Formats: sequence, C-alpha cells, structure tokens
Amino acid sequence: MSLLEEALAKLNPQKPVLYFEQQQFSSEKDMLQKIVSKTYPELEKANSIERKPAGLDKLNIGLECGGSDGFSGITANPLIGYIADKITAVGGRAMLSEFPELCGVEQDLINRCETEEMADKFIKLMETYNAEAKKVGSGFDMNPSPGNIKDGLITDAIKSAGAATKAGRAPISGILDYTEYPVKSGLHLLCTPGNDVESTTGLAGSGANLILFSTGLGTPTGNPVCPVIKISSNSELPKRMMDIIDFDAGKLISEEADIENLSEDLLNLIVEIASGKTATCAQKLGQDDFIPWKRGVSL
Repeated sequence: MSLLEEALAKLNPQKPVLYFEQQQFSSEKDMLQKIVSKTYPELEKANSIERKPAGLDKLNIGLECGGSDGFSGITANPLIGYIADKITAVGGRAMLSEFPELCGVEQDLINRCETEEMADKFIKLMETYNAEAKKVGSGFDMNPSPGNIKDGLITDAIKSAGAATKAGRAPISGILDYTEYPVKSGLHLLCTPGNDVESTTGLAGSGANLILFSTGLGTPTGNPVCPVIKISSNSELPKRMMDIIDFDAGKLISEEADIENLSEDLLNLIVEIASGKTATCAQKLGQDDFIPWKRGVSL
C-alpha cells in the first residue's frame, strides 16, 4: 500500500484518494463499515462539483484501434490522426498506444521524436517487449489477428502502417511506459499491448480523459472512468452494430466526404461527450472494461 501511496503522491492527484488495507482491520465487517463511513462524505463533495468551461488544451485523448479491417488505415485512423493534430496544435495532449502495432514503422516515429533520448527510450521499450514475446515463441510479427488477416491486414507492417496514422503528423513530445503520465502537451507514444482492454486501461491510467477507438469489425469495449468513442472504418458496420458505433468514418469513402468537414463533425461530438452532454454507446451499454497489463506477453 505504501508503494501505491508514494506513486500517486508523485502524480499530485487533484482528487482525494481513500486507502483501505484489509490487513489493518480486525474483520471484514469492520473494514466495510469504515469504507462506507469514509466514502459517503467524499461522494457528497464529489456530487457538489459543477462543470466549468475549459479549452481543448485540457483534453488528453487516447488513440486506440481494435478489430481493424482493410479500411481502417485509409478512413478511421487518418481521421483520428487529423483530430490528434488539431488537439495537439492548440496545446492538448494525445497518446498513441499499442506498441506491437508500431512494428514496421519505427523509423518514421524515430524521425519525429523531438530528442535523441526520446528515440532511444522508444526503441528500448520496443526491443525489450519484442524480445520477451520471442522468448515464448511469439513476437510482434505475429500480431495480426485472424480477423485482421481475413479483411486484408496480412502482415504486421501493413497493420502498423495503418495503425500509426492515428497519431497524425505532429512531432513526438514524449515516450511513456505503461501508465506513465505525460508531463507536457503534444503527441506521446505510450507502451501498451495491442489487447484492447489492457491498452484502454493503460490509456486511462496515463490520464486520458477521452479515447478515440477505431474499428472495422466491431469491438464492444469501454472503460469505467474514461469515455470511449467508437469510430467505424466502413459504413456497413454502423448498420449491423448500431448499438456500439458512435461515429462513421466510412463516409470518407461511401459518401466521398471531405476529411476536414468530417473532422469538424467528430470534434463537435468529442466536445459534447467531454462536456457530459452526450453519452457514448459504451457508456449506455455499461461496458466498463478494466484489465491492467501485468507485463506478461500480451500482443
């Protein structure tokens, strides 16, 4: 418990944190009574907090994809990258996750790192992660799922080239290990597995207050503390799975929509959701998924 308290203290949390360690109580009943008595007054304080206007520079957006198809790299992911560039341009933060899905595009990302130290940290994290996977007979080259392959993403490099477009073209301002916090504005690379829930959990743990999640096959994933906006890469998916898709990026092809105009529509939705005026499909369905990465081999 002391390690957790020390780690959170370094982050200087703006919200109170209550700690309860079962070994410090004489019984489970005693612990539960203490939890209830301490928690309710804090909930009353939380309920009294009112929303206040904030600029887009206060956004920290997570960039994620799952169930990708052959359209992901030409519709949804580039649209998300367009949004990421807009957010970072006004002083906000964006975090690109899923390091196994950056295999094959390392040089482009290295070239965009603001310092050599950042580039070295990125490569070290990538090489260490891949080496651990190879020890158990896997590796980044085995990342594409059967669904990915069926829909055209047949190699890790093809999948990575499309996945990396979620980061737009901004310079890379920071390299983060799992759940590290960004300390400045701009684009960051966050080391997480490709596994959807382990990755979204890591993004939320690194301070994301909203996650843009592209999907071509449909992925029913949410997060208990961070809204997850599902963005489809094709226009057929929202028709088949309308209950999980929040935005159709497939219009770039099906309706020949202009990416600037479509990005404004998506940005307006982001503002509505971040403001608490609109709920995501995942929130409506109660998809509160939470799985911390335990450093085992998970691609």
